[in-house]
Amino acid sequence: MSIAAVSAVAGPATADDDPVIGGDCEGTSKFVTVCRQEPATPGGTQEQGGSSTDPSSGTNTRKPTPQTCSVEKLSPQPPTSDPVWDGHTPGDGAIYVRVCLSDALGAAAGAQTVPQVFWAATAPAVNVDPEQLAREAVDKMLLTGPDVASPRATGRYVVGMPMWMWVNESPTTYGPNSASASLAGVTVTATAKVSKIDWQMGDGSTVTCNGPGTVYTASYGKQQSPTCGHTYTRTSASQSGGKYAVTAKATWTVDWQVNGGGEAGQFTEVRQSQMQLAIGELQVVR
Repeated sequence: MSIAAVSAVAGPATADDDPVIGGDCEGTSKFVTVCRQEPATPGGTQEQGGSSTDPSSGTNTRKPTPQTCSVEKLSPQPPTSDPVWDGHTPGDGAIYVRVCLSDALGAAAGAQTVPQVFWAATAPAVNVDPEQLAREAVDKMLLTGPDVASPRATGRYVVGMPMWMWVNESPTTYGPNSASASLAGVTVTATAKVSKIDWQMGDGSTVTCNGPGTVYTASYGKQQSPTCGHTYTRTSASQSGGKYAVTAKATWTVDWQVNGGGEAGQFTEVRQSQMQLAIGELQVVR
């Protein structure tokens, strides 16, 4: 970073301006812990590891998590006349720049980000959390809920007829999907794939399928799906709008590894898709 850029963004440094590397979002120290609150997702259409859903609103929330940041000594150092020194001299310490992974991702997406420049007597310690890097890598994947192929919202279904459920497979809707994130010399690669789909059928039943389901063809006739299916025993006439509210909730299993060997781990993410499904009755014509 150039000296001119430093002068443009730097102001008097205070304790509150100093960065934290890692942290648990509690307590105080010389460096202020920076926490990130994940935005709530309307309608509960997306859930992530460590999240909870408000049953009254169906809105997903996520607990604050520490920012993943690195601190580097600015080179070259700004002149002593620059206000970023805040009365200090080079003999007292040095000027550092704080860069967070979320800022780097925002810049890559075209957002304007301003690095934090500050004075410190000694170089702040860097504590990179590899799992947090893995979660940042998952953010790059843009994972979504299942791409439901059957049942279709526009389909015609009846009581007593076996329903076959299956989903289309793609990197963002089923996996596998891989991405990497780096900070302070540490690179983590994460790979995500759907391990199960819980189908909430709207009639009080839930069907858990450990795969994408089997595509139905006419040759199967009226038999049950061998991998993922459901049979309704009553119509949806009494439901709001005359349709069942169906939710397909996919659990993504994420395996991550620090490049070059070393630490590894696993966590899960949840994404879901919703639809309205009408179930009728066969009418006997005499």
